[in-house]
Amino acid sequence: MRFFKLSDTTLLHSFEEASRLQMNPEFIKMLEKEITDRGLHLPNTLMKQLEKIN
Repeated sequence: MRFFKLSDTTLLHSFEEASRLQMNPEFIKMLEKEITDRGLHLPNTLMKQLEKIN
């Protein structure tokens, strides 16, 4: 599945929301691959999750 029609901002936001909601890991991997293919940097969602814990 490709996400050609999504803007970069929407793609990054979709990745953050999918990670936050703990959606299907395969879907998250597809989003991650598209982000990487576009040369974008992944949002630092892990650090945000760690900040919530602390």
